Amino acid sequence: MHKVRMVFKKAFTPVTIMLIPHSNRKAINLKVPSIGILVSILLWFIGTIYVFSVAVDAFEYKRMKQNLNYYSSQFMELRSTISSLKKAEEELTRLFSFKTKEQVLKNLDTSDSGSLDMDNLREQIKVSMENVGEIKDFLSQQKDVFLSTPVGWPVAGRVTSSFGERDHPRSGEPKFHTGIDIAAEPGTPVKATADGIVSFSGWSGGGGNLAVIEHGFGFSTYYAHNRMVVVKVGQKVRRGEVIGYVGSTGNSTGPHLHYEIIRSGKVVNPLSYIQGRS
Repeated sequence: MHKVRMVFKKAFTPVTIMLIPHSNRKAINLKVPSIGILVSILLWFIGTIYVFSVAVDAFEYKRMKQNLNYYSSQFMELRSTISSLKKAEEELTRLFSFKTKEQVLKNLDTSDSGSLDMDNLREQIKVSMENVGEIKDFLSQQKDVFLSTPVGWPVAGRVTSSFGERDHPRSGEPKFHTGIDIAAEPGTPVKATADGIVSFSGWSGGGGNLAVIEHGFGFSTYYAHNRMVVVKVGQKVRRGEVIGYVGSTGNSTGPHLHYEIIRSGKVVNPLSYIQGRS
């Protein structure tokens, strides 16, 4: 407690500042607490930093504005050049359509093509850019849909059990088959049929070693009875990337891949996507 009092006492100990005028007037004495001087110095330091930062921002803004003006002028020149080249190209195309030198010289127009309608040019550029933007957005979306849509065979082999109603190979009872079975040699690579993220990888009981991939746009694919799965949950995979190897794990009567496609929560016939009829 005594130390705290000593600190406060020193902080508020007055310091005399004497101002001596050049005239015959008396000197002016100012008594300021020590802490007041420290606060004044701190405020001056903060103010200096603030003024410096404002000056830097102003300089950066000015430089950015100069760059924008420069690029704007360059773009204006480029537009004028492109327009001139376009007109020259059209004129040359027209002239070269004639078969003889005489016809070319006769139809050659050396007069001034007139001033450029900048407002019309701006409007055309605006419309063109909007159309280009819409086309790019549409194509980008369609590309995402394409990459997320299962395409082709997940494994090289032959279909031994189709999608739909069938007699279960073990019980012999009628049961709906939610995918297709593709027989293949043990160890044959199993590949993802679309881009996506692995949502399950591991043992699934009757499905044996199972890999499930979420593709987006409502698509999921299942790959069951693998000898082993080589992808992990959360891993991003590309179409054609190896995710496992054919085996006969789980409730299986022989080496094959059980392949399913789910779209918007419902199983669909994988053959429609394998054979390109999706």
